[in-house]
Amino acid sequence: MFHGMFHAAVRRASAVAARRAIAALASIAAIAGLAACGQSADTRTHISVWSWEPSMETVVQRFESENPDIAVDLTSISGYDNLNTAIQDGYNMPDVAQIEYHALRQYAVSSQLLDLTGRVGSDFGSFYTPGTWASVHLADNVYGLPMDSGPMAFFYNKTVFDDAGVDATKIRTWDDYYKAAKKIKATGAYITADSGDASFYDAMIWLAGGKPFATSQDGKNVTVNLTGDKGVRKFTAFWQKMINEDLIDTRSTTWSDGWKRGLGRGIIASVFSGAWMTSLLQSDVPGSAGLWRVAQMPTADGKQVTAENGGSAICVLQSTRKPDAAYRFAEFVAHNAEGISARVDGGAFPADLPTLTSPEFLSRTTIKDSRGLDIPYFGGQQFNRVLAQAAKNVTTGYQYLPFEVYARSDFSATVGTAYRWANSWQSYVKRQKAVKEGLLDDDGKPLKPFDKPTDKVTLKQGIALWEKDIKEYGTNQGFTVQ
Repeated sequence: MFHGMFHAAVRRASAVAARRAIAALASIAAIAGLAACGQSADTRTHISVWSWEPSMETVVQRFESENPDIAVDLTSISGYDNLNTAIQDGYNMPDVAQIEYHALRQYAVSSQLLDLTGRVGSDFGSFYTPGTWASVHLADNVYGLPMDSGPMAFFYNKTVFDDAGVDATKIRTWDDYYKAAKKIKATGAYITADSGDASFYDAMIWLAGGKPFATSQDGKNVTVNLTGDKGVRKFTAFWQKMINEDLIDTRSTTWSDGWKRGLGRGIIASVFSGAWMTSLLQSDVPGSAGLWRVAQMPTADGKQVTAENGGSAICVLQSTRKPDAAYRFAEFVAHNAEGISARVDGGAFPADLPTLTSPEFLSRTTIKDSRGLDIPYFGGQQFNRVLAQAAKNVTTGYQYLPFEVYARSDFSATVGTAYRWANSWQSYVKRQKAVKEGLLDDDGKPLKPFDKPTDKVTLKQGIALWEKDIKEYGTNQGFTVQ
């Protein structure tokens, strides 16, 4: 059966029916109890919403105030295991779900999302940034409304760059970045860290103009061309050069405690990330307030273009029995000014042009911390002006796989092997140097050399392994893959 990931678990149908019957009886009993007590039954239309965004509680309050006929049952949840289980069981499905752009196509192509094309207004295309609007489309149909965006930008610790004699505002090309990395390494720091992050690698391929994935209009035919795509080859060659010269910290995993400590201590001097990084830097590395700045992404040729890294849409599930109420909520979240402002105030980076061009948003120089205090984290810089420009610079045309969630989970087992080999080699080289210098271990004995790593794995080889796995998985799921 096409798209095996979402096959219904028919063997559990009787159990599901039994649970529903029990729930129905309980509901009838509850209504009877209310009537006996003289209370009015809740006649509102209830919709179930799954989202991980912290500001969604405020959004729900505002929506219910303006729409008293609808009640929103909100569940704070992230990841896709629970959604996949609900789809397979055919039970406990949400009416509305927050889904990341990279995963949206996977659910749209398997007919799990309601087609919103006939519901959106003619102005929606000009309401959102081009990159986010393109990300909610499949075969010219709309399967969600953009909630936020993640245009990539260059976040850097100005103090570390200044100490290395590097003016980060003049870094326009990858060659500029490479030269800066060498100067920063001479001070004992790394310009950045990457231990093998699929979302980062995908975004950098997009930045380089790569288009390794394509899906036919009907969603059945998929093209995977990682090894032959020019953008993939361009970025892979550049990043391999950085790794070979030990100019990247390949040990610190993004979001780990070690990575956060490295940022706080200035040992990791910059990050390529989505615009949402502003609030996360504030919360994860509060001690560096005032030291950081934001600039446009350096590119291979110096042109001011960028890619999306992250971001999500609000989607209505095909299985909903309340499509009108569900869409009204989705529209409030992502198209209504009240819904959008609630989320932006909570730290979301907007996907809509009215907010991105508003003077209040552009002139902001502070970020609210957990206490609600305004912190000039970026040293008084009007950082949103930089990020809003980045949003305009996002190129369109990049496509995610219709099974992108799997592809990213497989990245560590394939391309990740190149990072792990690099770590082994760098450890070997450093130990060889220490042995030669006569350094001692904690017991005062001469250090022993490490075994020399064998069977080198390059990023290029890892990419080939990744392509092979992706093609095999897609074929097994019923797609025609070439």
